Parts: sequence; structure tokens; C-alpha cells
Amino acid sequence: MHSSLKILSAVLVFISFNGLLNAQDNSIVGRWKTIDDETGEPKSIVSIYERDGKYYGRIDSLFRKPGEDPDPICDKCPEDDPRYKQKTIGMEIIKDMVKDGDEYVDGTILDPKKGKIYNCKLWIEDGKLMVRGYILFLYRTQTWYRVD
Repeated sequence: MHSSLKILSAVLVFISFNGLLNAQDNSIVGRWKTIDDETGEPKSIVSIYERDGKYYGRIDSLFRKPGEDPDPICDKCPEDDPRYKQKTIGMEIIKDMVKDGDEYVDGTILDPKKGKIYNCKLWIEDGKLMVRGYILFLYRTQTWYRVD
């Protein structure tokens, strides 16, 4: 009887630990390598965090090619947006996302290179972050990869 209690305890600990790992894997919070859906090349590292019950994403660093500005500004952002003419590194590009089941919705994402702001939906699929920007029924989806 004593050994079966130990086995049961070990199984419960394993199940609890495994559940914690899966919950972390399903969280969008953390650092993500963004991939350009047109070129397939890495663009940036974005940190996603929770603030006051909503989720936001900030550009931590950029992958730049030789000859590209290493510290660009958002000169194509809308002039009435507070991010206009601000540095891209450190910029909050994901705003006001709300968790709804397994998805994060009702927020926006900014493409600082083009200066366009899109409605946004985020979700985890096979450990990767799926990032969909859309206007009406037109959308594009990028796959971002977790950075340890």
C-alpha cells in the first residue's frame, strides 16, 4: 500500500508539472523572433507582455542587412500616431490584445516599415506564435518563433 501511494504521488507531480509546461507553451508572453512572410528572413525580436489584463508587444532588436539603417524611425507611421518619427527599436507595435479562449483578439499591430496599422489576432500553434494582421476580410499571417 505504501509503494502505491508513492507511485500515485509521483504521477500527480508529473501531471501537474506537465500541465505547467503546456500552459507556458500556450502563453504568448515572452520573446519572439519575427519572420517576414514575404522573404522568409528574420526581421526582429519582439517581447510580448501583459499589462492591466491586456497584451502588448515591443520591438527589442532588429536584424539588419549591411547598408540598412541600424536604428530606423517610423517615418511612414500615420502622423497622428504617437509612434510617428519615433525609433523602431523599443516601439510598442502590438497593442490592447485581449485573451479569448486560446486566442488573443481585439488589438492592433503596426508594421513600422510600411506605417500600416492592422487589426490583429494571435494564437499558439505547435509552439509557434501565429500573428494575423487584417483589414475586413483581407489578412496575412506570419509565424513567429519563441526565443529562449
